[in-house]
Amino acid sequence: MFKVDSSIKALIFDCDGTLADTMEVHHQAWKETLAHFGKECPQVELELCSGIPSTDLVKMLNQEFGWKLDPLHFCRKKEGRFRELAVIVRPIEPVVALARAYAGKLPMAVASGGTRENVEFTLEAIGLQGVFDAVITADDDVAPKPSPEIFLEAARRLGVSPQACLVFEDGVPGIQGARQAGMQVIDVTKEDAFTA
Repeated sequence: MFKVDSSIKALIFDCDGTLADTMEVHHQAWKETLAHFGKECPQVELELCSGIPSTDLVKMLNQEFGWKLDPLHFCRKKEGRFRELAVIVRPIEPVVALARAYAGKLPMAVASGGTRENVEFTLEAIGLQGVFDAVITADDDVAPKPSPEIFLEAARRLGVSPQACLVFEDGVPGIQGARQAGMQVIDVTKEDAFTA
């Protein structure tokens, strides 16, 4: 089991792709919702935008492709489809095991670019609802990753200095944001992420 260094006083986790294997489900929901509106987007485009709030991504796609999708209407439909498909969401075991092992021992937060409804839904689906001391999402008044704001807000809510926080992330924007916040980061996609 991965041991957290004694200098670390709080743990912060991304949700999608870090705690839960949801990326394929999100991509499917995106594809189906885009098709509903008569649009198509390359998979690679969606993968590059991992961690960006859906409304911001719709605005970016509108600009890039000259579309006129209503971001809020589109996202309500996409998020609803995600929850319909999410019955197949699986936990990412090494990260979930770590969160369970440190629950009640260190303050912990989730810092996700997803909506609160989807994050709570996902945490419940993987058996982690109620485990975290704080959950910060795209619905909170924070700038999206790669801004450090969501991580700084998590540290503030946990009552811990940013330098004493360890972040678990899978996306480049999140890793950049955590580093800008002055936090240590573990990229959970690296093969040796949990060998310490």
